[in-house]
Amino acid sequence: MAKAEATVEELVAMIERGELRLPEMQRQYVWRSTRVRDLLDSLYRGYPSGAILLWETDEPIPLQAFAVSQEASPYKSTRLLLDGQQRLTSLSAVVRGQPVTVRARKRPIEILFNLEHPDKLAVVTEVDEEADDDGDDDDRLPDEPDSSDDELQRRFDRMTFVVATRKLEQQPQWVRVSDVFKTDGDGDFLKRAGVSGFDDPRYEKYSKRLARLRSIKKYVYRMDVLERGLSYEEVTEIFVRVNSLGAKLRSSDLALAQITAKWRGSLEKFQAFQHDCTKRGFDLDLGLHLKNMVAFGTGQSRFQTVGNLSADRLQAAWKDGCRGMEFAINFARSNLGIESPALLSSPFLLVALGFFAHARKYVLDADEAARLRYWALVANAKGRYSRGSSETLLDQDLATIRDGGTVQDLIERLRQQVGRLDITPAELEGRSIRSALFKTMFLAFRKAEARDWRSNLVIALDHSGAQHRLQFHHIFPKAALKQVSIIREADDIANLAFIAGGTNRSISDKPPASYMPPLIQKSGTEAFENQAIPTDDPLLELSSYRDFLRERRIRIAAALNSFLDE
Repeated sequence: MAKAEATVEELVAMIERGELRLPEMQRQYVWRSTRVRDLLDSLYRGYPSGAILLWETDEPIPLQAFAVSQEASPYKSTRLLLDGQQRLTSLSAVVRGQPVTVRARKRPIEILFNLEHPDKLAVVTEVDEEADDDGDDDDRLPDEPDSSDDELQRRFDRMTFVVATRKLEQQPQWVRVSDVFKTDGDGDFLKRAGVSGFDDPRYEKYSKRLARLRSIKKYVYRMDVLERGLSYEEVTEIFVRVNSLGAKLRSSDLALAQITAKWRGSLEKFQAFQHDCTKRGFDLDLGLHLKNMVAFGTGQSRFQTVGNLSADRLQAAWKDGCRGMEFAINFARSNLGIESPALLSSPFLLVALGFFAHARKYVLDADEAARLRYWALVANAKGRYSRGSSETLLDQDLATIRDGGTVQDLIERLRQQVGRLDITPAELEGRSIRSALFKTMFLAFRKAEARDWRSNLVIALDHSGAQHRLQFHHIFPKAALKQVSIIREADDIANLAFIAGGTNRSISDKPPASYMPPLIQKSGTEAFENQAIPTDDPLLELSSYRDFLRERRIRIAAALNSFLDE
């Protein structure tokens, strides 16, 4: 294995010219913008950033596209990037000022640099500036900011790099990193920051910091280059071993490398089906589709066996798995009312649903479909595959189905895991928005035609416009609860309701005793009752907060059980 070196600038140019390509075995680009922010922060400090693994070959290798644009390669031989894709794609996007393509959608990576960062660089990476991102945390119900603008601003001021926000972009001490990389001149940045001449004490400080930022392009990566004579299968094995030892890739990413080595050209098929599911509202990770294929090919969900499957068996499993996933998505949308992965406690539920329908040759009578609906909703509410060892639990259900088990057998397995299948008020206590029950709350309230308190629009995940886009609302605002020293229980799901962004902003930090009576006087109590919210005057006082929670938990539990038993 040969050793070489290249600067960030040289590597970015290699990607742009098409000299550096991605083999089919690589996973897709998955980094969130916050990861790019932290990479830039590390390079700015001069911290180590790992090595790059390449393979130069004359063998015709199935390729996939980088998430950034490339020219056609003018060379006969192909230089393939085996390790370092996430870093180099991120750097290419920022240095060139180009968007990345993630799951067929283009999005910019916009990072800001703080000219006034503290002299002693502080490690402050816990702030997640992004309101929306394309990473693994996409599938969440709408959120609301927990920190005040002043609190966030103080935290940002201690940071060197942040993901761009409109508010920060308007402040003169924050500059776009991509803009700095595109020019060697500091004049525009200094002028915008209010530096009027050489005698300004900020002139030298800002100039040095901009030069230090540009020096990221001169950062040198060590490159390990594999021998040209290695076969694709050998390189795939090296790729799997390198990434297994470093635990840098998930098991699904390693499985993808093994699958594409046996079934050349398969990645394009996988991504095409993934895109079809996304168009129907189910933007699922490619790893979930691969796990589904393995389940249909082996009757269990673990990737360890994928290396033993022949190309023919992989192709047959993929065909069956696609049909099963199509059924699962249709059943989720039509029978469960689940129109987005955001409402699933685990996407493993789709694998089990499709596998069950496949075992029944996609013929279910009315009673069996009703029981399957009940099992799926209760399994989702109780977090069947989101507690403990999720793969073990999925394998138990796949084995039950494989051995001819009925829906009732699946229900009994669930009962063994969680005990009683109904929802109790005590079960809601201390639960947060990450609880599976929070997602079921949304499903139950939407079924009851819960509406926004001002516009009367029925709640939905896909309303357009910031005014109508769904948010969750603290019935007792956190700022108001702080006044009576209640902090820990402020995010209890019994204190949350689903309303539109405009309504949420109009209420702001008013206590319910202040904002509810005018709304009730105008439109009645139905909008609140449909979300199991007590409206009795004494319960709306700050001093009665814990009594309000107890009463609402009783009402939520009743609403959930009615929804599940329907």
